[in-house]
Amino acid sequence: MNASLRMAVLSLAILGLSACAGMETKSASAEPREPSLIDPDSDYISRVEEIARRRGVEVNWVNPPTLSERQIAHQPDR
Repeated sequence: MNASLRMAVLSLAILGLSACAGMETKSASAEPREPSLIDPDSDYISRVEEIARRRGVEVNWVNPPTLSERQIAHQPDR
């Protein structure tokens, strides 16, 4: 292999590796947000699904229950 071909391959490899190193993921650093009325009521959903599983029934939520204003007001501070 001649020297110019080696340099070209080496340059492409370095550029490829540096492009991957520059990518950052922001998903792990997302700050928690305040609960809202559109958030699903995950406690209620899990209770219903657990009872359904014990009875051998599959639950498909069309309109999953959401948090009420009262539940949001009584959530512990984050």
